Amino acid sequence: MERLKVKVYKQDKINDELYSLCFDAPTVAKEAKAGQFISVYSNDKSRMLPRPFGICEIDKENGRIRIVYRIVGEGTKEFSNFKSGDEVYIMGPLGNGFDLKDKKAILIGGGTGIPIMLETAKALKALGDKESVLALGFRDESFMTEEFEKIMPLYISTESGKAGTKGNVLDAIKENKLDAQIIYACGPIPMLKAIKEYANEKGMEAQISLEEKMACGIGACLACVCKSKEKDAHSNVNNKRICKEGPVFDCNEIEL
Repeated sequence: MERLKVKVYKQDKINDELYSLCFDAPTVAKEAKAGQFISVYSNDKSRMLPRPFGICEIDKENGRIRIVYRIVGEGTKEFSNFKSGDEVYIMGPLGNGFDLKDKKAILIGGGTGIPIMLETAKALKALGDKESVLALGFRDESFMTEEFEKIMPLYISTESGKAGTKGNVLDAIKENKLDAQIIYACGPIPMLKAIKEYANEKGMEAQISLEEKMACGIGACLACVCKSKEKDAHSNVNNKRICKEGPVFDCNEIEL
């Protein structure tokens, strides 16, 4: 996997913290699938390590990919100043995405795990899915809801109770009596732990995407490992590299 020089197609500010960044990247768009990620490199040579971002949308026809990110440090602050036509180095697509199946699903997103569920929903719809639903959990202010509503039925929760069900995303699922055969989810670890317990209690399959800080992004440095039930062939210990074997795992494949 090599770094690719791409151009910024456009960037939009979603709110005070979130930005939507779209790249002209035909090589990446051609190969990418829902649940994978890309690494974006800083143009500041003092910042050597790239930042990983889940892919929010894939436009194969026009050769573009989109990420949605939150400003959390100097690297992402730099990215927020990118303008159309700027040249940037990226690497991708990286990792393993969702193994989409012909089953009624609940797509669950929380926090910065929400954007990747957009491409997941689009991919399921492209396969002919007409039964699946989305359940998204926000702290206070919701975002991107109009985009999600165009694809499939949407249920939301907010911790503040400002919109949807007051509480977490599982509260929204239970309140609206949502049922399915499989769950696809991405979000913070506490949310994923609860989803794993819920799925096992209901006898449902669940694929979860882990969010983790990464260094190389290609499985060489072992900086982003999680504990697994089986020994990893690469390291011969009970772990999995989130950037390489993940970021998507069967919920019972790993320990949270």
